[in-house]
Amino acid sequence: MAGKDYYQILGVSRTASEKEIKQAYRRLARKHHPDLNPGDKLAEVKFKEINAAYEVLSNPEKRKKYDQFGEQWEYADQFAKSGGQERVRWDFGKGGTTFEYDDLGGFSDIFSSLFDDSGIGSRMRRGPRRGQDIESPIKVSLEEAYHGSTRMMQLQTEEPCTACGGTGRVGNRVCTICGGAGGKVNPKRLEVKIPAGVRDGSRIRIAGEGGFGLAGGSKGDLYLIVKVLPHKLFERKGDDLYTEVSVPLAIAILGGEVRLPTLNGNLSLKIPPETQNGKVFRMAGKGMPQLGNSKYGNMFAKVKVVLPSNLTEEEKNLFERLRSLRPT
Repeated sequence: MAGKDYYQILGVSRTASEKEIKQAYRRLARKHHPDLNPGDKLAEVKFKEINAAYEVLSNPEKRKKYDQFGEQWEYADQFAKSGGQERVRWDFGKGGTTFEYDDLGGFSDIFSSLFDDSGIGSRMRRGPRRGQDIESPIKVSLEEAYHGSTRMMQLQTEEPCTACGGTGRVGNRVCTICGGAGGKVNPKRLEVKIPAGVRDGSRIRIAGEGGFGLAGGSKGDLYLIVKVLPHKLFERKGDDLYTEVSVPLAIAILGGEVRLPTLNGNLSLKIPPETQNGKVFRMAGKGMPQLGNSKYGNMFAKVKVVLPSNLTEEEKNLFERLRSLRPT
């Protein structure tokens, strides 16, 4: 890292806040992570530089020393441990200055988990810990939300590194297998059941498919956040459906039946005589299923009277006669 500016590596200013540094690190770590750039040596080098920079700048004490002493921040102080523990010594050549200080023990975490704000380092120092829950969006058609469905999904699942056990470190050194991440991302096909009645924002829980646990802790859960796509015929409001039904002029005047599409097949809708444009019919129980029970919402159909076009002479004469019988 000789000659490298940690702030420049992370792309932040020297006055950047802890939040800005963390956001920059996460963005760059995702971009250059070895698992996402297999075989790319430049990405591997960049990844290590990012980790080294973040290790210092994310630690207020180390950052303060770095701001004051630059690259030699590690040698700025001399430490002494009680109890006669072994010291670590640096000798900068003949005639140079010798610095020595006690072994500092545990290092700060240099790879904040891409999925866990608490970081692998903090997890490493505790007992068994459950993995983090993960959220992922899923787009669902209105038909799927009505009937329910089963879908095969390609997911990116997080698995602990077998070399370091998910801690990101082997002893006091960064794990060279996972680069300090504590795990790797693997593709996985998963069968997902979408229950009937789901809405925008519904959460589908898939147990044990979240982040990996540490020290024997169980995996977290995966929550799929539902986004119901717009439909060309129906508008959904809660468990009710709203639609338009086209009614020919003659049926609107004289009465009759028209076909009404639903999400469960077609219905025959009775139109009483002299039905006005814009009238709304309510069909009880023809809306969306209610999530978790056997009840259904309602469907509301708004009449759209369709005027005839391309009239024949006979039809025009009939309308002329009607106009004479019902002058405005």
